[in-house]
Amino acid sequence: MRKKFIGAVLPAAALLAGFLPFAPAWGQFPAESTIPKDKRKGRKVKMGPSGPVPRTADGKVDLTGVWGYANFTSDIAKEYDPANPVPFTPLGEKLFKERQANEGVEDPEARCLPTGVPRRDPYPSKIIQTPNVVVILFEGNLHSFRQIFLDRKEHPKDMNPSWWGDSIGHWEGNDTLVVDTVGFNGLIWLDMAGHPASDQLHVTERYSRPDFGTLKWEITITDPVMYTKPWSVTEMTPLMTNGDLMEYICTENERDSKHLDKILDQFNNKK
Repeated sequence: MRKKFIGAVLPAAALLAGFLPFAPAWGQFPAESTIPKDKRKGRKVKMGPSGPVPRTADGKVDLTGVWGYANFTSDIAKEYDPANPVPFTPLGEKLFKERQANEGVEDPEARCLPTGVPRRDPYPSKIIQTPNVVVILFEGNLHSFRQIFLDRKEHPKDMNPSWWGDSIGHWEGNDTLVVDTVGFNGLIWLDMAGHPASDQLHVTERYSRPDFGTLKWEITITDPVMYTKPWSVTEMTPLMTNGDLMEYICTENERDSKHLDKILDQFNNKK
């Protein structure tokens, strides 16, 4: 049984290991993508139960369910390594290295700000699927939600930049939901490791369910400010069959920010 933990938003590796029960065994500092794959200490995530894929009345795959930890919280680019690096621009590489050096103490999520897209925290999420909108509820961070609109084909012409952006989706056949998201505020990090994003971020996602207990999430990152070309990752997320989302309020009994501010001051004083 999972236990509620209050006030657990600690981005630095040493803090993370001690307080987040669903955190990966290998911390984000240094990021896995900066380490050769044969020298990593990562672990595999157990997948959900097998079985036939459920479908809605109109034949589309039903993505509804509570989906668990995908093992990409620390480093969204963990499929990459020094031999196949993330295609940073000079600015993107500079920001990433700075965040690695100070162990992510400026991470907005550590101040209970939204994760944004496509970042995931190490807690479950719940997909609710209807013909006109797909809603994703997040247990962690702000106990927040995301809407993917299926009843329109274009983004608003005059969007207000936001943490979650504007998401529109369409079905590719009956098996894959394709989601297009733009309109970001330029403040999000793609992961705990500090992969940056600007207000030009454009995220394309492809959701499918190859098995009853598995959600396949293919993500393409396009951001000409931070990356020289689009790059992609694929996450496989297990279905949780023994529970629902729990209440998690990031600011409840939150005691991390003041400690992180001290670390940040110490880091800046060393420059």
